[in-house]
This record gives sequence, C-alpha cells and structure tokens, in this order.
Amino acid sequence: MASITKCWSEVVGVVPKTDNSKCKAWKQIGMATGWGSLLQDEQQLEELARQAVDRALAEGVLLRTSQEPSSSDVVSYAPFTLFPSLVPSALLEQAYAVQMDFNLLVDAVSQNAAFLEQTLSSTIKRDNFTARLFDIHKQVLKEGIAQTVFLGLNRSDYMFQRNADGSPALKQIEINTISASFGGLASRTPAVHRHVLNVLSKTREAAKILSNNPSKGLALGIAKAWELYGSANALVLLIAQEKERNIFDQRAIENELLARNIHVIRRRFEDVSEKGSLDQDRRLFMDGQEVAVVYFRDGYMPSHYSLQNWEARLLLERSCAVKCPDIATQLAGTKKVQQELSRVGMLEHVLPGQPEAVARLRATFAGLYSLDMGEEGDQAITEAIAAPSHFVLKPQREGGGNNLYGEEMVQALKGLKDSEERASYILMEKIEPEPFGNCLLRSGSPARVVQCISELGIFGVYVRQGKTLVMNKHVGHLLRTKAIEHADGGVAAGVAVLDNPYPV
Repeated sequence: MASITKCWSEVVGVVPKTDNSKCKAWKQIGMATGWGSLLQDEQQLEELARQAVDRALAEGVLLRTSQEPSSSDVVSYAPFTLFPSLVPSALLEQAYAVQMDFNLLVDAVSQNAAFLEQTLSSTIKRDNFTARLFDIHKQVLKEGIAQTVFLGLNRSDYMFQRNADGSPALKQIEINTISASFGGLASRTPAVHRHVLNVLSKTREAAKILSNNPSKGLALGIAKAWELYGSANALVLLIAQEKERNIFDQRAIENELLARNIHVIRRRFEDVSEKGSLDQDRRLFMDGQEVAVVYFRDGYMPSHYSLQNWEARLLLERSCAVKCPDIATQLAGTKKVQQELSRVGMLEHVLPGQPEAVARLRATFAGLYSLDMGEEGDQAITEAIAAPSHFVLKPQREGGGNNLYGEEMVQALKGLKDSEERASYILMEKIEPEPFGNCLLRSGSPARVVQCISELGIFGVYVRQGKTLVMNKHVGHLLRTKAIEHADGGVAAGVAVLDNPYPV
C-alpha cells in the first residue's frame, strides 16, 4: 500500500509535490475529493468553517466552557477538523477485527490475580497511585468478590506507523479500561463532515463517511449488565466529576439508557462517602435506592482522590453492584501490564489455546520495554538516551499529557537511572505516522491549516456472568487529530480535535 497520508498531503498542497508513481492512485482519489485547492482558499475556508461550526452546534457536538465547567448555561462546540482525514480501509478493518480479542485479553488479565500481582510488584513499590488501587484489589480478593456480573467498556487507541517502504501499519498506543470517553460526541460528528462535503456538492464523498454510534453500543453493554444484575428497580450510578466540561458526551449514554427505561443518577465520590451504604448481602444503596451498575467517569488520576474518595472507592468495590470497571480491570489497563503482555510467550500464557487471537493482537504491538532495576532496564535506558527520537517515556497514568519525549525524556532518564523509582515508568517505541494537512476548528481561535497526525480508537464492550462471556463486541470508533507540534494529549486535554475517518 502506498504512503497514503503523504500523498494526501501533496494533494492538499501542504508539502511540495513529487511525481512518485506510487502516489498517483491516491492523488486521483484526492483530486476526486478535491480538498487540495480548498485548503489554500482562505475565504472559502472561513465560510466553510462558519457553516461547519453551526452544524456542530446543531448536532450537539458540545463542551461546557473552561470558564464555567460546572454549568451548561454557556456552552461551546467541541474542537473538530473541517474535513474528514484519510484512513486506509485495511487498517480500519484490522482495528475493528482485533477489538474483540482485546476485550478477551483485558477480561482474562483482570481475572488473573497472580499475573497482576507479579506484573505490578515493582511498580507498586514506587507508584503510590497504582499501589492504592492494588491495595483495594487485595482487600476485595481477601473478603471475596461480591459481584457476579462483569462489564468492560474500553477503547483501544492506535496510530499508523510509517514503515520503511512507505506503507502504513496499525500500532497500538494504549488501551483505556476506565472512563473511555467521546463515544457520545463521536456519534454526532459524522453528520457535520457530511454537511461540509454536501455544501461543496461532494455528495458521493459525503456518503463515504461511516455511520458511527458508540454511545448506543456502550449503553447496550451497561443495559445488559443491569439486566443480569436482576433487580428491576435498581439504578445505574454514574460517578462524575464536579467540574465536567465533557458532560454532553456522558449524557448521550445516559439518554440511550433512559430510552430503555433504565434510570441513571450522577454522583461524586464525596456523595458516595456521605450517602452510600451496603446491606448485609453487600448490595449497594445510594440515597436509599439500590444500585445495579456503577459507571466510572472519574477515578483514573491521582488528583481525583482524597482520603474520603479512596474510602468511597473501596465501598463501591466491596459491593455486589457491577462496576465498570472493577478495580482489577482498571489495573489491567495500566502501562506496565501493556508492556508485560508484549513479552515473548506472555499472550499465549494469558490466552491459552487461542493462537489466531494472539497473532492478531501481537501484530498491533509496538516495542515496549521494562525499566525495572536490572540489566534489561539498564539496557533500555542506555538505548533511549542514545536515540531519544525513537522512544517515549510513559508513567502509569491516564488522561493525556503525562508522557515525556526528546530532551525532557533524556533528562528524566538520567535522573531515574540509579533510582528504583524508574520501575513506575515504561519505555515505548515512538510511533512515527506520516503527517497530512487539515484545518482545525477550535472555539476562540481562527481556522488554521496545519500539518497533523491522527489517532484511531475502537470502542469495545464485553459482559461476563460468572465465567460465561455473554457479550463481546466492537461498537464504533473515534478519530482524533492534532497538529504535529503537540506530542501528547487528547481532546479533553485541549490538544487533539474530533475527526472522522475517510476510508481509502
């Protein structure tokens, strides 16, 4: 496959044209979609941007403002690209095809207490946040797990690595097992990009934008778990942050559940601490109402926890309510587990007798390296300091904006080299996608054409009752795009913008 995204950049006139014969087919696609001249016509871009923003507001592609994150009185549109970005169909299909394998993998790891303990043993000595999560995990195991239904709503994120021959390859960045966001807003953006293309009389191209409704699929998983819990009057408890700009994304899932006559209440950890309780059967009650499912949209960063919040989390974990995720599944999503699973033979150990699934999973792995004390960790540090442009240093954190690159990474590694604290990080091969041109729309900023890279996420849902998997599916995608000068961070972190794949 030719270097698609590069050819597209040439089509849109952002990099100098070459007469590479490999690109000609893609140039023809590009000419047919005709983005090129559009990205150079400032007046037309401004008019298109105005239309696109109005359509985004009409479709509900919304965020609360940073000035008023607790109120919906004033809202703005969530940042997005003016045009959909090219994604190779084969890689999109591959990402969808492997998602059910990732669901199985996360579920298997969450049930393997010995693997989690062994894998995280060095990390929990140095990373206080992971240690606190692991303490709750141990307490729950000691008391005996009360919940019998397990629900996973995850999102596996990828970039398109540029191979030496110019072809793109799908490489996993991470898997998010807690508070995997933007399933709601991603359901609303296809209509915006179709509108832009229809305004340009590109109806054929508009029809190529894939329909996408992750919020419906995520709600389906919650609804199944609620049903299996088996109490018709029980509620879904959504653990929310007080200041939540991304509330409309969450409301999309709440609304899907309400359409099924399943009621959702939003509460903070502090509310659980004050008004949550367990009965003698460890059923969870909130304000006197039984809770069937606890859906976390909070609790994935150290700053989300006070002492009171940790106590609330333990109370929730001890209950027989279905947690999404339960503490073991949150631990299964750590960077250290991701790195350990990439070791030779480890996938076979965790998923025995499933060679096809193992092959599909392994094909998406980038290079991952342990920084535990010892020869292996020493060698990884030496290699990263010698070639910093090829590596990323990752702590055990979610939420974007935590990774270290380049000179910053080198200085951190030099400081960590002789310290056991290095075990709280992993090293990862840096994915190098081919940049392309697009126009980013952000409230309060002028529309600007920049060189971009994209990250593709696939949403997965699984439900297990006891040892029986009753649901395992992929339920949609999320494409996020950012200017190449931003190394790290997603939409919520204010760096990336929402996008749609244009399959080629």
